Amino acid sequence: MEISPVLAPLSVLQRQHNNLRLALRLGLVVAFFSVFGFALVPLYDVICELTGLNGKTNAVAAVMDKNTQIDMSRTINVEFLSHTMPGVGLTFKPEQFTLRVHPGEISRMNYSVTNNSNEVFVGQAIPSVTPAVAAQHFEKLECFCFSQQTFQPHETRVMPVVYVVNPKIGQDIGTVTLSYTFFQAVKAKS
Repeated sequence: MEISPVLAPLSVLQRQHNNLRLALRLGLVVAFFSVFGFALVPLYDVICELTGLNGKTNAVAAVMDKNTQIDMSRTINVEFLSHTMPGVGLTFKPEQFTLRVHPGEISRMNYSVTNNSNEVFVGQAIPSVTPAVAAQHFEKLECFCFSQQTFQPHETRVMPVVYVVNPKIGQDIGTVTLSYTFFQAVKAKS
């Protein structure tokens, strides 16, 4: 009686070959998702820049038209919020929590950051503007969020945000909230 090839045990060599192929495929999956994970941050920035979603302002809108006029007929209430990730050891807060501005008027708000730890802290603040429809009209001209910040142990620093609410913002928007969350920068592997 002959054994069916389906039921015949795989040879050791064939099993090793199948295992090697599986390991290579799994390695490719891991490599793909590692590259994909690192590509998400720039991809997210590009999508936010193009759409104005999640509070990131449109880069084209950030370049102010030289002839922008201040709309003195109305004011917008700008609220300032600040958050830190738990355990980073920072005190982070705005100078004021609200400010009334005229659309088109260049304004400034200072944020105070204190590193309460005994360690050097490297981080970056990520902004968010709400309501989402206002994000494309909230233009940051100068912002500490544009680059990573390094704080020495127990250092306190005042960091400005210079911004303008574009006069093209909808008449129905009376309040815009600028919120920052300070994250610890990803440490490079040594």
